Amino acid sequence: AELRLNVKNLVSLEARRAISDGTGEVTIRDLLKNALRMRPDRIVVGECRSGETLDMLQAMNTGHDGSMTTAHANTPRDLVLRLETMVLQGGQKMPISAIRQQIATAVDVVVQIERSKGRRYVSQIAEIGNFDAVTGDITIQPIFEFVETPSGGRFDISGYAPSFFEELTQNNHLNEATFLS
Repeated sequence: AELRLNVKNLVSLEARRAISDGTGEVTIRDLLKNALRMRPDRIVVGECRSGETLDMLQAMNTGHDGSMTTAHANTPRDLVLRLETMVLQGGQKMPISAIRQQIATAVDVVVQIERSKGRRYVSQIAEIGNFDAVTGDITIQPIFEFVETPSGGRFDISGYAPSFFEELTQNNHLNEATFLS
């Protein structure tokens, strides 16, 4: 409800709690399943908290590029653990390795937002990489990190060029020297 997108063919859906007799509840998971029936190009979910997390990951893995959601975690690495937990909260009986493979193939970028002194700011942007079947880990590569300074702050560039770098430079007229400097 907070987003005001100026695009054609936008359908906004909102969850609701059950009324006093216990009927009428519409969950995020219900909305996500119905949105998928509408054959969307992309899906934006306000916040994944539980069982809808697996549905969102599967949607992101099946042709809904550009989809996004929010989830609460302290770091991009913590987000991966939180996503695992939320999938399991939904009652799914899946091995952790299968959940991690879903995460690694569905999520491209994590934009970490923090709050300090009453304001929100982007504190880190990281790329979620591949799942390593040997170690069971997902690689996470920082791209940008906000560093506080006496005059406010700045973004430090990690020097890591993300896997989507070529596509980004073609679409936005950036060059490697600008990105990595």
